[in-house]
Amino acid sequence: MPAFRDCRFRRRVFPDDRNEKKEEDKMQAGEPTDTGTNLAFIVVIVAVATIGGFMFGYDSGVINGTQEGLEKAFGLSKLGTGFNVGAILIGCAAGAFLAGRLADRYGRRNIMVVAALLFVLSALGAGAATSSLFFVAARLVGGLGVGAASVLTPVYISEVTPAAIRGRLASVQQIMIITGLTGAFVANYVLANTAGSSTAPLWLGQSAWRWMFWMQAIPATIYLIALFAIPESPRYLVARGREEEAGSILTRLLGRAEAERKVTEIRGSLAGDHHRPRLSDLIDPATGRLRMIVWAGIGIAILQQFVGINIVFYYGAVLWQSVGFSEGDALKINILSGTLSILACLFTVFTVDRIGRKPLLLVGSVGMTITLAVVAACFATATIQPGGALHLDTGTGRIALVAANLYVVFFNVSWGPIMWVMLGEMFPNQFRGSGLAVAGAAQWAANFAISVSFPALASGVGLTPTYGFYALSAFVSFFFVRKFVHETRGRELEEMVG
Repeated sequence: MPAFRDCRFRRRVFPDDRNEKKEEDKMQAGEPTDTGTNLAFIVVIVAVATIGGFMFGYDSGVINGTQEGLEKAFGLSKLGTGFNVGAILIGCAAGAFLAGRLADRYGRRNIMVVAALLFVLSALGAGAATSSLFFVAARLVGGLGVGAASVLTPVYISEVTPAAIRGRLASVQQIMIITGLTGAFVANYVLANTAGSSTAPLWLGQSAWRWMFWMQAIPATIYLIALFAIPESPRYLVARGREEEAGSILTRLLGRAEAERKVTEIRGSLAGDHHRPRLSDLIDPATGRLRMIVWAGIGIAILQQFVGINIVFYYGAVLWQSVGFSEGDALKINILSGTLSILACLFTVFTVDRIGRKPLLLVGSVGMTITLAVVAACFATATIQPGGALHLDTGTGRIALVAANLYVVFFNVSWGPIMWVMLGEMFPNQFRGSGLAVAGAAQWAANFAISVSFPALASGVGLTPTYGFYALSAFVSFFFVRKFVHETRGRELEEMVG
């Protein structure tokens, strides 16, 4: 019987394979490549696009610390406060849906310009509001901008960056969101501290809480001007039949040879009958039902909100005051939470293209489940003080504070940035805009439901059941990801299937 050598199968490495791996390693390390990839240009346009993420965060976080001023200025009840706080989210849901659809018709960059204008108008209007109705209208306008920025920034980044570093650059969106939130927290703290409180008069005889809104007009104007310096998405241009323009932009991004190949790939990934992207593309023609990939996108979008992250950001100051911290200390805790969030997101930036999206989501689900359960257990020991205020003893309060901040870290290592990364890249070219429109609207609708219901739930059933629900949602998210979410690391957008 003949003797056989060890016959383990090995992948033969051809010269082209080695070259491709070297190029990928260079892009991962942020070094110049030999294929013409213009990393400096890519970084610049991503930096401009993610100002939208900053505005998303700032417009969402500025409300934190203004509730007392709103209640006094407009005579609001707790339910009224919840509606004024959550009003922006109605606009966000509409903005996300409309932007996703309009971006397929008018372009990603053009709709981002509209979003920037809405940010400016909202900032000026909210600060000048003379009634609750006026304020809600201004926040709805801002919500349209936030919703648009939330879906268009990740899709724009995914459509202008190479697959090898797409996750890393798309993750910057979450860093900018948290930076915007933290910037709002810092600005609110400084303005309130300068005036003496959020309701005290500051400059021009106007209350500090009004200046908290007016301050956001500054970054909004910067965003508006900077958008005119970046190109349109080449994938949008191919879908609209403007292949020459797309080729020119891809040449600047990737080099001439790669640009020609990429235009052909993008064209091939679109509908066989060459119809332009439309909402009905979300329906699977074989079954007549919504595609499973769309359900997966809707699911991760909703679960990201059902874990309760925005309660920490929208109601953080009020929450920590309710358990014994002063207004100044509560605002400082918000700044601490924002700083930890940024550090957590930086970890994701450096690992998402190496570890992958799905493993990070699973780790985040486990960490959030445990930390939220601890926070819920701590609130179960709270006592009611005269006047109805909650109180935690010093030791339990510290445990709750540590657990809450660990929760923020787990969220921002995983579900915070990864959800937006995946929504920007998981859908095929033919219906990426439509998929984002539906998933983005679902995300903001869930955000609205959680945020508006929190004051009533906290004062009704209590903080323990409320945080228990968030912990249960985190638990469910683990199994949802395991079953329905597929890894997208390293795959070109043209490889995504529905």
